[in-house]
Amino acid sequence: MMNFLVKTIANAGALWVAVWLLQDITLTGDSTGKKAWTLVLVALLFGLVNFVVKPVVKLLTLPLFILTLGLITLVINALMLLLTSWLADTLDLSFHVEGFWTAVLGALIISIVSWALNLVLPDKD
Repeated sequence: MMNFLVKTIANAGALWVAVWLLQDITLTGDSTGKKAWTLVLVALLFGLVNFVVKPVVKLLTLPLFILTLGLITLVINALMLLLTSWLADTLDLSFHVEGFWTAVLGALIISIVSWALNLVLPDKD
């Protein structure tokens, strides 16, 4: 349970950094509390997408992983971020990613920040 909480906090922090750095990734809300709550919900949604959809996509694109020496991971992460944005719009959460290249850069930022936060935060169960 603690590991799940730590990963969700790391995802929320990484998403916040991407929203802060990139103007085409938006998080809207009328108060800071509402934005924070939306960010946590989007982080949960992002974690769910990465847990359920990403392994299937990786398996289906295994030849591309070999051919590109793993660089296709950036594209897959961007697609997972775009899928999260679409699901957030469907669930009426105020999170949106505008465009594929913004998603690529956002996914790169989220990966780096999430990795750094997972190093710092404790991960005991």
